Amino acid sequence: MPTADRDKRQSIIDACRRMNALGINQGTSGNISLRHGDGMLITPTSVPYEAMTPEQMVFMRLDGTVEPGQRPSSEWRFHLDILNARPEINAVVHAHPPYATTLAIMGCEIPPVHYMIAAAGGDSIRCAPYATFGTEELSRHAVTALQDRFACLLAHHGMIAIGASLDRAMWLAVEVETLARQYHGCLQLGTPPLLSTSEIEKVRAKMAGYGID
Repeated sequence: MPTADRDKRQSIIDACRRMNALGINQGTSGNISLRHGDGMLITPTSVPYEAMTPEQMVFMRLDGTVEPGQRPSSEWRFHLDILNARPEINAVVHAHPPYATTLAIMGCEIPPVHYMIAAAGGDSIRCAPYATFGTEELSRHAVTALQDRFACLLAHHGMIAIGASLDRAMWLAVEVETLARQYHGCLQLGTPPLLSTSEIEKVRAKMAGYGID
């Protein structure tokens, strides 16, 4: 296996382990993919992150085919459909962070309670309707919720963050959980005041200047 290929596969493993270390995921419930050649590399199903090896990362072509015997994550469909729908995106991170998942269970989007909501691409982080995990229906909901956005919640499920790089998608996944925790805290005190759409657009423009949009 070429060194660059092995390094790319290892970067997925490292990110999976980091998700759990950061507390934004538990066990093997999350999954990560990276665009690779004419397809994507994605975590295998039901393999503990601590035991994963680069060779176990599954290569899936953009038509959904894999080599015989390979077992991609059960959520491979929305990873594939997101990468097909968004050519500028190279990484997809899916996790079950406690606060983001709590809001998702309640069917709540995250409104503009803090200016960092702009990092997700708009003035809210949408919550996609519920559908059974691994289904085409869930994938359609996720792709729709991510239109003009870089993150979304999945009702009764978890969260997706996407980016041009794995580092960017991981950073955003952590930021979404921070925003979810802040919004959850605000709701304990009452109905929080919200920033305007025009203010969020102003922040997005400034973020682009800093290279983090």
